[in-house]
Amino acid sequence: MYILQRVYGFTLQNTPAVLADRLWPRGVSKAKLAGIEWDKAVTPSTDLRKWFHQNPQTRYAEFSQRYQAELARPEAQPALQALRDLHQQHGSLILLTAAKDVAHSHLPVLQAVLEQKAT
Repeated sequence: MYILQRVYGFTLQNTPAVLADRLWPRGVSKAKLAGIEWDKAVTPSTDLRKWFHQNPQTRYAEFSQRYQAELARPEAQPALQALRDLHQQHGSLILLTAAKDVAHSHLPVLQAVLEQKAT
């Protein structure tokens, strides 16, 4: 199971967690997330992230398609496989983001890609 969660309410657990944001979340100390992996390789590119944040309400569908295309690139595959391996080893994986609306962030797209390749 992949668990999508906002980083601001996160507390360390036995379940492994990965910060899947390109930028470090504001106001969160590195000590709070000690032991958590930070994987920028599976996050939307800077250009895509900036484009999406200009109007997220109307651009989510196109953002999802563009982000899926980025994740399909060969250079993203090692990082995706590392997440799949971590998930497989532990049975679950927490994907963290600073996004206010997790359901309409990049995490559901990332989760779908991870699950798609796992089948």
